Amino acid sequence: MTRQNYYKSRLVRERLTVDEALILELVRKERQRMPRLGCRKLLHRIVPELEGAGVVIGRDRVFSLLRRNNMLIERPKRGSRTTYSRHGFAVYPNIIRDMSITGPHQVLVSDITYIRTDEGFMYLSLVMDAYSRKIVGFDCSDSLEMEGAMRAGSQAIEQLPSDAYAIHHSDRGSQYCCEAYIRQLQAAGMGISMTEENHCYENGQAERLNGVLKQELGLGESIPKKAMVQALVQQAVLIYNQSRPHGSLSMRVPSAVHRDGIIPRHPSREPVGWEARARVLEG
Repeated sequence: MTRQNYYKSRLVRERLTVDEALILELVRKERQRMPRLGCRKLLHRIVPELEGAGVVIGRDRVFSLLRRNNMLIERPKRGSRTTYSRHGFAVYPNIIRDMSITGPHQVLVSDITYIRTDEGFMYLSLVMDAYSRKIVGFDCSDSLEMEGAMRAGSQAIEQLPSDAYAIHHSDRGSQYCCEAYIRQLQAAGMGISMTEENHCYENGQAERLNGVLKQELGLGESIPKKAMVQALVQQAVLIYNQSRPHGSLSMRVPSAVHRDGIIPRHPSREPVGWEARARVLEG
């Protein structure tokens, strides 16, 4: 190897070391707010700062860097179910199965998930707009009774435009089938839709939301005290709505899509040419 090539190679190695240190610093910063955010979404979040520093890197190299530093996300354990569908209340058919959702305020999906604390379980009722993925209603309770679901549903109803006709979709849990909850929906002029067979698939968006809040935003960890849960949930909802990019939204955040009512037609998973430029830099 010539002296010129030796020094050129050393400069490249030094630059790569500096670049990787910056990437790890930015990833740690993002993980403080979103502890289990996936590699692709992490890359999307840190792209502006990397480009400002003149750093180009592809997703594969980020994945490799995180793996070498033991920063990849482990597969989560399966949780418990909170749905009790063996009740005597009336149920409704799934009317959104083949529906084309073209904007916000058309379909609201609901679900309840548990949050583990050292003092016992808390239960989080959630309502999400099916188009924008924005959480439009939520409530924490230490009971699985209907009141928590009704409070979350009331928040979601209040944010609907006066001329909107929205359909409420949920599983067949007793909280959503009880007379008080059905009356609340009917009073708001909403359509009612429920899962019929494999509710995990028929209410997949709500199930996915539960997973994101637990696996990425820290609500899956055991929390010391019940009194801490409300603040942690509010923080997680804020980050989810306003900061976490969604692949299904072309890497936009739910609040922006909910406000604008637009998802770009041609989503881009990462900037064109990044991998090629990274290979040139890496030699």
